[in-house]
Amino acid sequence: MKLRDKKPALILIDVQKGFLEENYWGGNRNNKNAEQICRNILEKWRALGLPIFHIRHSSDNPNSKLHESNPGFEFNENVLPLNHEVIITKNVNSAFIGTDLKDRIDNQNINTLVIVGITTNHCVSTTTRMSGNYGYETYVISDATAAFDRIGINGEKYDAEIIHYTTLANLNDEFATIWNSEKLLKEL
Repeated sequence: MKLRDKKPALILIDVQKGFLEENYWGGNRNNKNAEQICRNILEKWRALGLPIFHIRHSSDNPNSKLHESNPGFEFNENVLPLNHEVIITKNVNSAFIGTDLKDRIDNQNINTLVIVGITTNHCVSTTTRMSGNYGYETYVISDATAAFDRIGINGEKYDAEIIHYTTLANLNDEFATIWNSEKLLKEL
């Protein structure tokens, strides 16, 4: 059985212009072409007529790059939603909290979710954990997600690549199956 036969939904998490400003988020972002890979996946989803959910973050902080008054709130040009595609705005890390995402998924009898977006260790991870806890068959696409450097509790610097892959390792086989985009497109 091909993955497409399960009618998987594509969940694009926070693929917004604000994440192009690396220094604001800690610098040294990995997977700098994640948005282009998201675009390739989105184009395939559209061609197959599969369900698509565009999630965007709206920060309450007016100084945030993701506040609705700032240009960074806008979707990245690579993944601009079409008029008929669902857009869900969230205010916390999980796309399920304070939104109707779960109802929309359940109303369409969708059991399989493919998650891409930014950032791996925040909103992608949180949404993936909840997706797994809700019982959805969940996939995260490793090269269609990205992280930034982080400063640890003792002032030590953690490289974005380590943050990214550690987060994926924590999700794998417990909350989701981790694939790269090549594997995903082959399995569709």
